[in-house]
Amino acid sequence: MIDFLSNIFEHFSDPRKRVFLGYIFLSIVISILWLLKTKRLSFKQALKYIFNGKVLLSTSSKSDIKLFLLNRVFVLFVSPLLVTQLAIATLIYHFLKSLDWLDVGMFSNTPKSFIIFSFTAFIFILDDFTKFIIHRWMHKWPILWSLHKVHHSATTLTPLTIYRTHPLEGVIFTLRGSFTQGISISTFVFFFGNNVDLITIIGVNIFVFCFNVAGANLRHSHIGIQYWKWLEYILISPAQHQLHHSVAQEHYDKNFGATLAIWDWIFGSLNHSENTETLSLGVRNNEILAPHNLYTLYIMPVTEIFVIIQHKMKYLSEFFKQKLIKIKYETKK
Repeated sequence: MIDFLSNIFEHFSDPRKRVFLGYIFLSIVISILWLLKTKRLSFKQALKYIFNGKVLLSTSSKSDIKLFLLNRVFVLFVSPLLVTQLAIATLIYHFLKSLDWLDVGMFSNTPKSFIIFSFTAFIFILDDFTKFIIHRWMHKWPILWSLHKVHHSATTLTPLTIYRTHPLEGVIFTLRGSFTQGISISTFVFFFGNNVDLITIIGVNIFVFCFNVAGANLRHSHIGIQYWKWLEYILISPAQHQLHHSVAQEHYDKNFGATLAIWDWIFGSLNHSENTETLSLGVRNNEILAPHNLYTLYIMPVTEIFVIIQHKMKYLSEFFKQKLIKIKYETKK
């Protein structure tokens, strides 16, 4: 129970977590300033708009909280079983060391400040790119979509919606993070030696810190802040991510990026921000009939995956059966 409570509390007290209370507070401040300037609301009206009971106390929001708590229990039991970034880093390091044409520390004379900045930027960019790729796969591959649509079943958005995920999706993204960091650490330590370090603020990669301070939590909110069009080619604005949750046909499979919009721009899935106040959020075509029921959100995705696999196996079986018949027929001829 102590571990469980500690695991919950750290998400709000640890600056490495998106919902760190400091970031939440800054997001509220940014929202107030934006509403005062763009919506011409009074301070009181801005607060009422932000703390909208229809959003924060909605059925969707309540199910976000339930999934957050249940997933924390799941993490306590599963995390120790997952491969760690240290194991991956060690494996890659020894692989690089086994290559005769590479030498350990071959670039160790590079200025330390350059190494540190390069490592900080590299791990941030690689981490963001792998998030984009996995997120895109989550929408494109039926098996992964079975899991990811739990996140998209939210019909209102709050900062805790980021934790509205199926546990198996959490495992996939945890492994992604381990591989990303393992690859970055092992590669830089091998080539640059002990000079490798991160530029951090309160223990957080400086780029991630800036992203969180600039209102990362507003991406899952009803505050549709838009950036300048040129900036939305580089960074995903809150309104752009809210469009990603829209059920409208024109927003389908758009804005997969976590922080950087560059990947969506390159891969043709970028959609600039629009007015988000009238958006309908959720999953299209009633794919989830009870989007806030825990049984539906936890058990049905697994059942759906088994059905997909069963159909695939049946298809493959029929395919090879036809091939075998054809081979036998040609052999007889």
